[in-house]
Amino acid sequence: MLLTRRFLAVSFSAALAMSSQGASAASKTLVFCSEGSPAGFDSAQYTTSTDFDAGAHSVYDTLVEFKRGTLDLTPGLAEKWDESPDAKTFTFHLRRGVKFQSTAWFKPTRDFNADDVVFTFKRMIDPNEPFQKAHPVSFPYLTDLGYDKNIASVDKLDDYTVRFTLKTPDVVFVRNVAMEFASIVSAEYAAQLLKQGKPEDINQKPVGTGAFVFRDYQKDSTIRYDANPTYWNRKDVHIDKLVFSITPDAAVRQQKLSSGECQLTSFPRPADIAASKQDPKLTVLSGVGFNVAYVGYNTTHKPLDNVNVRRALDMAIDKQAIIKTVYEGAATIATNPIPPSQWSYNKALKDAPHDPAKARELLKQAGFPNGFTITLWAMPVQRGYNPNARLMAQLIQSDWAKIGVKANIVTYEWAEYNKRAKTNGEHDAILYGWLGDNGDPDNWLGTTLGCDAVHGSNMAKWCNKQFDDLLAKARLVTDQNARTKLYEEAQVVFKDQVPYTPLAHANIFQPISKRVHGYLISPLGGHRFDGITLD
Repeated sequence: MLLTRRFLAVSFSAALAMSSQGASAASKTLVFCSEGSPAGFDSAQYTTSTDFDAGAHSVYDTLVEFKRGTLDLTPGLAEKWDESPDAKTFTFHLRRGVKFQSTAWFKPTRDFNADDVVFTFKRMIDPNEPFQKAHPVSFPYLTDLGYDKNIASVDKLDDYTVRFTLKTPDVVFVRNVAMEFASIVSAEYAAQLLKQGKPEDINQKPVGTGAFVFRDYQKDSTIRYDANPTYWNRKDVHIDKLVFSITPDAAVRQQKLSSGECQLTSFPRPADIAASKQDPKLTVLSGVGFNVAYVGYNTTHKPLDNVNVRRALDMAIDKQAIIKTVYEGAATIATNPIPPSQWSYNKALKDAPHDPAKARELLKQAGFPNGFTITLWAMPVQRGYNPNARLMAQLIQSDWAKIGVKANIVTYEWAEYNKRAKTNGEHDAILYGWLGDNGDPDNWLGTTLGCDAVHGSNMAKWCNKQFDDLLAKARLVTDQNARTKLYEEAQVVFKDQVPYTPLAHANIFQPISKRVHGYLISPLGGHRFDGITLD
């Protein structure tokens, strides 16, 4: 576990007591019932929305941002940027007058500048950078994108201009650095931690330029933030305090929302949507799901290295039953590794039929006439793409039993689940999924299936040269039609080799208190708290 010390924390009930001292104070405290504890607050180290909500979406900013509720790029800490014609050089012109947050553990002496951008990226790409040497950690998202290899240099041209030079072209680069892993951290704060011999505190006591200042954290209970009084975009912050009430049980989250203990919750169960719609104190927002849930096959483990075994497991799964039982109909069957709303989706591809008899024949051809035993990992938390992984695992377990495959269901605490699967690759089959992070097809295909991601978000640990070459070519061209053809070809390779079985694209529902105004569902998942007002 990356969080190794606790801080003086005010409990959830105490936070509410303080906020109830006056009606005006209570009206400006937003309580968010989150589904799990973050593994840490240094967003560069993580890939899940649980961690991003607590870190990137609250404390930090990026050079470029996604406009709330859209896939459109908008200036962040960079007011503008330039791209060379060959898509290898990117120059960012930084915003002036931006302040880093002042906390009990850090008092900044200067404004944000180019030194902070250079430090943020150099510690991720240079293993000899002093801070990284003192506190060696992995940066899975950056590695999944191949930027540990492709970023040739990050150069300070002056105090407010930074140039990135890539080894090979990447037309998606600006969209990628708008993502949470690229949250800008303070070089001055890092230097202080290094001098104090406490570099690990960058993950436990975060300091950013974002809308909210981290105050304290009681693990598995409460995270508290205050509005950042020096935030450069202060007009978009309308609440004084933000409280995360960590509530893993979805039914309890629903109760807290209905009772008014929370004004916003994460990942409601499909069964709770109807009740929320009938509750006069609640509003239910909805959106088209930009996500995919899947069961991944660890292709480095026998017998899952055999494509006929993977095809058999794929054909044995009754996807329609999963849609009906797990999602209560609020999802569509997934065929491809990207959702139909993503440009370059290959409409020509079709699923293999649900055919247990044919699946048994494929297993026999693969040398397993009597089946085999594997582990099937099920997430302990709800996600936007999967409201009930345990139930889904039980359905798949039953389907596979019909073809002679025994699946032992395994689960771990969320941070441990990710560490064991992503870093160590301990799983055989695993339930996981993806929420689009930047609106580009490369985010679905490269980040979750590319060779650079086999020690990160590529849960299948699958490295296919033909597939990877198609993605590499697509990153070199700017014409969307040409890129579409390459991504469509890549999906054909995926469908033939079955590194994982796409299961569902979930519809998105967000119940909120009617006291909340201005909240927008993000097509990229996660929750943002700027722009929200409270009655």
